[in-house]
Amino acid sequence: MDLRLPGRPWLRSRRPRRTLAAAAAVVVLAGAGTWTAVASDDAPPVRRADRVMTTGDGVRIDTSFFTAGPDGRRPAVLLGHGFGGSKEDVREQAEDLARDGYAVLTWSARGFGRSTGKIGLNDPEGEVADVSRLIDWLAGRPEVRLDKAGDPRVGIAGNSYGGAVALLGAGHDDRVDAIAPAITYFDLADALFPGGVFKKLWAGAFVTSGGGCARFEPALCAMYERVAESGVPDDRARALLEARSPSAVADRIDVPTLLMQGQTDSLFPLGQADAAARAIRANGAPVDVDWLAGGHDGGDPETDRLHGRVRAWFDRYLKGDKNADTGPAFRVTRTGGVDSTDGRAQLRGASADSYPGLAAGTRSVPLAGREQRFANPAGANPPAVSALPGIGGSGGLSQLSSLGVGVSLDFPGQHARFDSAPVARDLRVTGSPTVTVRVRSTSDDAVLFAKVYDVGPDGRQQVLPSQLVTPVRVEGARAGKDVRLTLPAVDHEVRKGHRLRLVLASTDLGYASPAAPATYSVALKSDLTVPTAPGVSTAAAPLPAWVVWLPVAGAALALALLLTGRRRTAAPAPDADLAGVPLQITGLSKRYARSADRYAVRELSFRVEKGQVLGLLGPNGAGKTTTLRMLMGLIRPDDGEIRVFGHAVRPGAPVLSRVGAFVEGAGFLPHLSGRENLELYWAATGRPPQDAHLDEALEIAGLGDALARAVRTYSQGMRQRLAIAQAMLGLPDLLILDEPTNGLDPPQIREMREVMIRYAAAGRTVIVSSHLLAEVEQSCTHLVVMDRGRLVQAGPVHEIIGSGDTLLVGTVTPVEEPVAEKVAALPGIASAVRTDEGLLVRLDADGTAPRLIAELVRLEVPVTSVGPHRRLEDAFLTLIGGSA
Repeated sequence: MDLRLPGRPWLRSRRPRRTLAAAAAVVVLAGAGTWTAVASDDAPPVRRADRVMTTGDGVRIDTSFFTAGPDGRRPAVLLGHGFGGSKEDVREQAEDLARDGYAVLTWSARGFGRSTGKIGLNDPEGEVADVSRLIDWLAGRPEVRLDKAGDPRVGIAGNSYGGAVALLGAGHDDRVDAIAPAITYFDLADALFPGGVFKKLWAGAFVTSGGGCARFEPALCAMYERVAESGVPDDRARALLEARSPSAVADRIDVPTLLMQGQTDSLFPLGQADAAARAIRANGAPVDVDWLAGGHDGGDPETDRLHGRVRAWFDRYLKGDKNADTGPAFRVTRTGGVDSTDGRAQLRGASADSYPGLAAGTRSVPLAGREQRFANPAGANPPAVSALPGIGGSGGLSQLSSLGVGVSLDFPGQHARFDSAPVARDLRVTGSPTVTVRVRSTSDDAVLFAKVYDVGPDGRQQVLPSQLVTPVRVEGARAGKDVRLTLPAVDHEVRKGHRLRLVLASTDLGYASPAAPATYSVALKSDLTVPTAPGVSTAAAPLPAWVVWLPVAGAALALALLLTGRRRTAAPAPDADLAGVPLQITGLSKRYARSADRYAVRELSFRVEKGQVLGLLGPNGAGKTTTLRMLMGLIRPDDGEIRVFGHAVRPGAPVLSRVGAFVEGAGFLPHLSGRENLELYWAATGRPPQDAHLDEALEIAGLGDALARAVRTYSQGMRQRLAIAQAMLGLPDLLILDEPTNGLDPPQIREMREVMIRYAAAGRTVIVSSHLLAEVEQSCTHLVVMDRGRLVQAGPVHEIIGSGDTLLVGTVTPVEEPVAEKVAALPGIASAVRTDEGLLVRLDADGTAPRLIAELVRLEVPVTSVGPHRRLEDAFLTLIGGSA
């Protein structure tokens, strides 16, 4: 039965196009394959068949076919994987779609997983032709619904590399009925050579994650080596990549398309999806656009939400379900605050009935500033910093990315800047700002990197939204040239009283700049035009100002490392007597903002010695996070001081290079191996490779052979251990771990405990903040307990647990609160807290156990036992008086 819907000409009549499968030689699915059943608690079991497809050119493509439920024909879905991955990366989504009534085929692209052949970057004669061969095979399956003989009802979905092949498959094979590509490219040449500038870090990551240049088609390898050596993309390089881009077949992509693009993505930014949306819509096909919070630079990938939207998209356009809710025509994820329980950004969706593009509702923002001269330094070094590819992900910089906050660095004398007046009301920028400038250079060509910052009222705090820049090569700049700049597309709210700052820098870490020194001059020729997309609405509450500037330790530490050795700051003289003491905090206090008498931390003092694993405990609001932020130099105390190995801690202090930090995980490029991720992270810090002590950190983390595998294949526990290994790079003498066991199961928690103990065993020091008291009891040697900003108790774990002044009173029946209050009011009693077993009682200096028993008898408390407690949880509750 044909379910193509009436009244939809793009479903009934399709422009004929070349079908690559027709040009293929013999295609064989070798053997009968291996069938397995995937169990599920309540859903039907999924049947999986693994087979190898052999193409006419001798390449073997490893595939898996998933079905579930009763026999019968159903629509098919092809699921592609990301670059550097394999079919196993999309297995979970394949199983979910199979349970939802689809026949799902996954495969490892050429050169990846167990498939053979050279990597062709989605070569129309290679990887794209393989898609047509897979569709041929689906057309012969009894489980797959057919529109006509040889033409299965089929959709294609995938992320990044797999997303591009979905677009290309729809452009090259007219049997494709719907697609759902995510975080991918429309024009690969434009993605890797934006504005005629070589995106060297990301291009290098492609080659590395592919296994080296020799694993690619010879033409691609030669192109990369040529451009990497010269630093300048040539016409042949651009033509080679354009031929492998969906833009080459843009006029032939005419199927319903769901485009999901990442906001934190310096590899394939939002403009790539915008170009695809405009081209496909011009062909008459329905297109929905979704800007998610994540991307190749980190942030929240919103996996569950996007998988649900893909399923609904295929329900509508493959199953023909008119009631399927495919969502709004345009949706953008916005931050609405931070979850106080885990520090993650709270995400809310804004939407519109139509896609606004990147230039809707423009507003003119005047900029001020005279013509400015600045240098392109010899060797383009030191480079400015915008995005740090590979340091995103589930924590660290990804937290900043999801909040619209990023690490950035511009060197004096290497950039021009132009500021607006403070905005009179909140301004939501949704799309690509534009501006025209006049550029002159002492060289024939100039390379500039344009970016727009959100600058706080004090002028010091500035945010580069999504860490994105626009590179541009200005040819013929010696005589002067007017250049219209289109800045990166973002969705970012500029708060009232903030300024917009246009910066034009001569260098950037991620790109190739001219090695020859030159002097550039830049003058304004127009106002900054800002798109506001007024048709996009959301019910989300505005983001509080304190959240916008919320630092995340991983990013701040990365910035501190970048600045180490490049900036000198005046600091109090080191204390020679404390040179061997990892940490001493004395009289530390920090008041809440705009408060003269309310303290987050007050008069805190404690000392940590070498070899200790110190647990920092306290209920919510105890001041733990504030203490850690002051310790890492993120904020300044109001009173007191922190000394690390005798040196006073302050923002940018060189001694911070001896401190490593792990906060809610770290971000990794999923297609790179564990080792490659760590090497890339260390390279971004600017420190010598030999200082990383990579092998030592990895040995402590205990990842073994997994280091050679793509991170996308890691379990949560392995990712956590890799994140701690990243914090251990350089073997810092003081390692700070904030909730390192979040999201782990008991075996993984045990592994994490062993990692911490091994690290401290070499004489280094670990400070761990955790809410898992039983785990702290097993892994920590010492404790610091805080409550309401003050120190409650500090000392060895065994002393705090075994403190003789705390007794556990067992009772026949639970103790009522009024009785507990009467016990707490007795002479000699410091506190009494109800527990499941009875009462936890802490004696003061005048209290004794016999006197307590006598008073309990008098109060008719049904006592069954009285003895010293032996659990950290009990001690903790006693110390904080039950306030947790």
